Amino acid sequence: MNGQDYYIPAAAMAVSLAFKLPALRNNWRDPLLRSVCALLMLAGAVFAFAAPPTIADVNRWTGVPNISAPLVYCLITAFSASCLVLVVNWRGGPPEETRRVSQRWILGYSVVVVALIVLFALGDAPVERLRDLDTYYANTPYIREMIALYLVAHNVAAVVMVAMCWRWSLQVRGWLRVGLMIIVAGYMFNLSYDATKMSAVVARWTGHDLDFLSTLVAPPLASVGALISAIGFVLPLVCQRLSDNWETWTTYRKLGSLWQEVQIAAPPGTPSVQMAWWSAAELRVIQRESDIHDGFLHLGPYFDRSLRDGAYERAVADGADEPGARAVADAAMVAAAVRARSADPEGKVIGEGEETVLDTADGPRDLLRISHALRHSPVVRAVRERAALSGSGPVSGAASGSGSASGAASGSA
Repeated sequence: MNGQDYYIPAAAMAVSLAFKLPALRNNWRDPLLRSVCALLMLAGAVFAFAAPPTIADVNRWTGVPNISAPLVYCLITAFSASCLVLVVNWRGGPPEETRRVSQRWILGYSVVVVALIVLFALGDAPVERLRDLDTYYANTPYIREMIALYLVAHNVAAVVMVAMCWRWSLQVRGWLRVGLMIIVAGYMFNLSYDATKMSAVVARWTGHDLDFLSTLVAPPLASVGALISAIGFVLPLVCQRLSDNWETWTTYRKLGSLWQEVQIAAPPGTPSVQMAWWSAAELRVIQRESDIHDGFLHLGPYFDRSLRDGAYERAVADGADEPGARAVADAAMVAAAVRARSADPEGKVIGEGEETVLDTADGPRDLLRISHALRHSPVVRAVRERAALSGSGPVSGAASGSGSASGAASGSA
């Protein structure tokens, strides 16, 4: 593998990290987000510093032959710990337990990092090796132990990751399960990397030469495994975000019928809030819900409870469940009130009768049901037709709670 084979994955990790940094800046206390950013940063650092050109540059800049070896081993060890911590935080659970388990993994691998540095300092590796240090110094005191320690630490992390992610994947569904299975696949490559590295080192211990496993086979396995694992970590988070955005925009669109229906209730000259084109979907939904509730307030004097009761009974008779029947009844009352308000442009009815308040107990879900009923319910359509045929009749009926509008609703419902 040449330098590009390392730098391209490092650049991919850097780009992914760049997209995450704004969210980290706004919510830096989130342990899951911190874990994701730490993993991406360490993964990119491993690729960048493990590249042979970088190894040579670091050795030259420091003036210490093979100083890159403990640096890369420490980064790999830290990356292994970050993967474990990320899965622990991702899986969730009691905060105290999650924090305690994460701290144990961090402490354990921090001890490994310190041991790697100490072992390199105690050993003697004067000949610079850019690609085959593991096998070249496999029998050198202290350097040998350093190599074995980082391989064992990496292997333990890989085994634990495969076990945790596999068990967790059997308990979940959707994008999370897909991501966990991808992580398991990535760590199978990591386990293969450990197997080839260990085989080459053990071969040296026993007087054999399998160096090609370490220099030619292991590096591609590590690169592929790291990239696949990173995709597994990021994919569920990205897809969940896209799914949430899609659901929010769908809610915004579905509320359109109800929003357009109640716009007529706004007093003349009422300023409308203009949202910038880059405004978040969540803000747009909140604004649309606010406009709808304002419309309900303006329509209050025209709401006819008896019409609503009649529409409810008709919806129940047609087989609607409780929430659906209530939504149909509310939609019918809103549609009749809009017609009544249109027939009373001077607002003479306002203040004459008792106001009816539209109670949307389930919040956005009720608004969505009402909006759907406005578009599709035959009960609402019948109320609209009767209101159109009776001309100005619905105005007096809506104001008094009886009369022609109520009769129209009862007849059609």
